Amino acid sequence: MRQQRPITITGGKLVTPDGVRDAAIRFVDGNIVEIGGEAYDGDLTVDAKGLLVAPGLVDLGVFAIDKPAFHFGGITRAALMPDQSPPLDLPSRISYIAKSGKPDFWVHPLAAASRGMEGREIAELALMRDAGARGVATGRQWIPDSGVMLRLLQYAAMLDMVVIAHAEDAALVCGAVATAGEIATRRGLPSAPAAAESIALARDIALAELANARIHFRQVTTREGLEIVRAAKARGAKVTCGITPAHFMLSDLATVDFRTFARLSPPLRSEDDRHAVREAIADGTIGVIASGHDPRGPEDKRLPFSDAEPGMAGAETLLAMTLSLVRDDVIDMGRAFELVAATPAGILGVDAGVIMEGYEADIVLVDPDKPWVIQSARMEATAGNTPFDGQPTQGRVTAMYKGGVEIDC
Repeated sequence: MRQQRPITITGGKLVTPDGVRDAAIRFVDGNIVEIGGEAYDGDLTVDAKGLLVAPGLVDLGVFAIDKPAFHFGGITRAALMPDQSPPLDLPSRISYIAKSGKPDFWVHPLAAASRGMEGREIAELALMRDAGARGVATGRQWIPDSGVMLRLLQYAAMLDMVVIAHAEDAALVCGAVATAGEIATRRGLPSAPAAAESIALARDIALAELANARIHFRQVTTREGLEIVRAAKARGAKVTCGITPAHFMLSDLATVDFRTFARLSPPLRSEDDRHAVREAIADGTIGVIASGHDPRGPEDKRLPFSDAEPGMAGAETLLAMTLSLVRDDVIDMGRAFELVAATPAGILGVDAGVIMEGYEADIVLVDPDKPWVIQSARMEATAGNTPFDGQPTQGRVTAMYKGGVEIDC
C-alpha cells in the first residue's frame, strides 16, 4: 500500500504541537513534507472545509486488534497488551503480531513481562525487543514478588524499554469486582479497597526509582493514587500514567443496576475519584487517554455481575469522549490530541502522533461538533459492550489517511 500521488489538504484547522492554526498540509510518498505551504501542480487537493486536520490516534494498551473499530475511531496505531492466547512471551509471537495489521494499521506489540504472564520468571525481553516489541507490560496482573519486579525494571532500564504496569495489589483485589464503598455494600458485590491501587503504585514507583527505569501505569483511577504519581513526577521519577474514558465519565453509580457493561478492570470508583481523575487530566498528572479496547461477547457479559468478564469496547468512543473534555473546558484541543496521540507515541518511541515534517502521514479529518448516538448493536467492534450505550455525543472522524493513503472509516 503506497501513496500514488502527492496530496495537499487545504482549508482545515491543523492540530500541531504549537496549537491549532489555519494551514495546509502536504504529504508525499507516505510522509508529511510541508506544513503551511500551497498545493503543487499535479497534487490531489482535498478541501477540509474547516474541519480539524489532526494526527491519527495512537492507542496505548488495547487487548484486541479490531481494525474496523479502530478505523471508525481515527486510530492509526495501537499498542497490543500481551494478555493474548497464547501470551506474547516469545520473539516469534511478537514478530507475527508486529506484522499483523499492515498495511492499513500498525500494531505495536508489548512484550509479556514474565513467562506465561505468571509473574515468576522474567521473559526474554531483549529478543522480543529485537523482534518488534515497543515496551514491556505486566498485562492485567500485578507482579506480587518485589524481587521479580525489581529485576524486571532493571532489565528493562538496561534495554531502554518502558514497563507498562497494572496498579492493583493482587492480594487485596483477589475475587473483587467492585470498589469497596456504599454502592458495593448495598449491591452485595465482592469488593476491594481503593487503597489497593495506591499500595501497588507506591511499591512499583519506589522500585522504578531504584532501577532508574521508565514506568507507565496504564490506569490510575483514585485520588490517593494520583497524588502518589503527582509527587513522584515532581521529584523527577520517570513515571507516567494514563486513564480510559470510563473512569472520567462514570463512577460506581453506573453499577447500581448490575449492568455488566460497567464491569471493568480496575472497577469504577467513587464520584470523588472521578473528579480527581478530571483534575489530574487538567493539570498534566495524567498524560495518556487510551481506549482500553476489550470487546466482550454475550458469553462473557450476559452473566451475573460477579461472574462477568471485565472490559469494554472503547476504540470507537475514545475520540468523542476525549473531545467532551474540551467542551467542558477541562483541556483545550491541542492538549486533547496530545493525550490520545503525541504522548502515547512518545512513550512507545515511534515517530507518530504529531503533525510534523518528516513524520508518517497518519492523518485524520475530524468534525468536533458532529452529533451521533452511541449504539452498542451498531458498533464496528466484534462486540459492542460499552457502558456508553444510548448516550448522545459529538465528534466524528470523517476521513482518515494511513501513510498518505485514504482508508475507509
